This record gives sequence, structure tokens and C-alpha cells, in this order.
Amino acid sequence: MSIDIAEQYDKIYRYCCYRLHRRELAEDITQETFLRFLGHGGYSGRGEAIRILYTIARNLCIDEARRGKREFLTGEEPFFAGETSAAEEETILARTALFAAMERLDEEERELVFLRYVNEVPVQALARLYGISRFALYRRCEQALKKLRRELEG
Repeated sequence: MSIDIAEQYDKIYRYCCYRLHRRELAEDITQETFLRFLGHGGYSGRGEAIRILYTIARNLCIDEARRGKREFLTGEEPFFAGETSAAEEETILARTALFAAMERLDEEERELVFLRYVNEVPVQALARLYGISRFALYRRCEQALKKLRRELEG
């Protein structure tokens, strides 16, 4: 297998956190994703490990959301607690503005921006995941980024 399991584990976990908004549940879904991936011998020889990992994770997240167990981060420590400097406050404000702008994108655009630019999933793997050509994926990414820029400027 030619992928770095530890690196992909972290990326799949971030993806699950993004989809489910709950850390403990994201940990469980990430673990289940890798158990299914590694437990099925037919996956290893295809050369499409990243696409398969994200497909499994996405399906598990969708199943979990359908069960109505989606809860927001509650009972957990806040991301930013305690005294903050001016630079940290600026960072917090920028992140908040980015989060608000991302929320105004449609679900597919948000997921695409997250996978491509946060998790750095290769274009070829994303194109296979979405079932489109690389060029169509580039166009969708550009459109989502333009929309995001407009939201941030507005």
C-alpha cells in the first residue's frame, strides 16, 4: 500500500469532524473507516486508496447524520480559551469570518474546498470521488473559491 496511513488517518479524522461537528463521534467514524478499509483485502491493490477512504468515511458520516445523532460540539473545551493577544484575536476573527463565508457556500462547494485545500486531497483522487474529470474539478474549485472570496469581501 503506497499511502501514509498515519497522515491519512489525521485527514480522515478532520473530514469526519467537519461533517459531524462532534469529536468523539468523528473518532469512532474514522476508526470504523480504517477498519473497513484495512479489513477488506480487495482495496489494497487498486491504487485508489485515498478515494476509497474518503468514500467510506463520507458514507459512514451520511449514515450517522441520517440516524439523527448529529450534535454540535458540546461539553468540550472551547477552541480558544483564556487570555489572547492582539494577533490571536485577529486570527480568531479571520477564522470566524472564513467560517461564516464557508457556511454561505452550498454543501458540495464547502466539502470540495475542505477536501482540496484543507486536507490537500490530490485532484485526481477528488475527480474520481466526484465522478468528474480533472478539468471539471478545477472549474468547480475555481467557482467555489471565487464565491468564497466574494463572501469574504462582502
